[in-house]
Order: sequence, then structure tokens, then C-alpha cells
Amino acid sequence: MAKEAFTEEEKKTITNAIKAAELNTSGEIQVHLENHCKEDVLDHAAHIFKTLKMHKTKLRNGVLFYMAIKDHKFAILGDAGINSKVPENFWDDIKEHMLAHFKKDNITAGLSEGIKMAGDQLATHFPYKRDDENELPDEISFGKN
Repeated sequence: MAKEAFTEEEKKTITNAIKAAELNTSGEIQVHLENHCKEDVLDHAAHIFKTLKMHKTKLRNGVLFYMAIKDHKFAILGDAGINSKVPENFWDDIKEHMLAHFKKDNITAGLSEGIKMAGDQLATHFPYKRDDENELPDEISFGKN
């Protein structure tokens, strides 16, 4: 199971990265991990995005970090609100940065840094306001496969 791919400490590091990234933004970041992805990774990430109801955020500023651990696939998917604000190659730049860590077998650092990079852009375009509410959970979600 993908849940066993990370130690409790690594899961906490990733969750803390999400919480830290969301401190300065109304944006929402989620991480979803599975073992396998049998279809196109972006198509499957879009399905997970919808399943997690990430498209229901008020400002459409959710970002999903999806990983299929055993199949070595991952995708970053931003909702319409954030996608309309960031440069065209923004998500690819984060993916390349993360991939450099993954190649060194440092998945936790790669994910955490990718989350921070996304959070920085979210904070720029969707700054935190006093009445902001945390619309989505910060904990990692896990698939059944």
C-alpha cells in the first residue's frame, strides 16, 4: 500500500509542508498517493481532483500533487483559478525540481519542496485573508490500490 511507502515522520513532514504553504494563501494543496496508475497519469489525476472535490474551492485555487509510487508516475494539477495566473511552464518547472530529488530517492524532500513552490505562487496570487477558511484537508489521502 502507498500508505506504507512513507514513515510516520515523512508523512508528518509532507503534511507540515502543506500547512506551511497554506499559511500565506487562500489556496488549497492536497497530496494523494497510490501504488498504481494504469491510465494516463494526468487523466487519472484529474479524476482524483474531482473525487477529492478540489474543484469546489471558492476561488478555484486548489493544487493536487498526485503520485503512483510503484509505477513511478506523478502529476501536479492546478485548478482554473491558479492556472490562469501562473506562467505556462510553471507546473513543469516544479515537476523537474521534484524529479531531481526523486532520482536521488528523496521523495519526501521532492514533494515538500514542490508543495512550497506551489504555495509561494498561491500566496502571490491568492494572499491569505483573515476570513479565509481551510476548505480541504491538509492530510495526505491514499488510494486503495
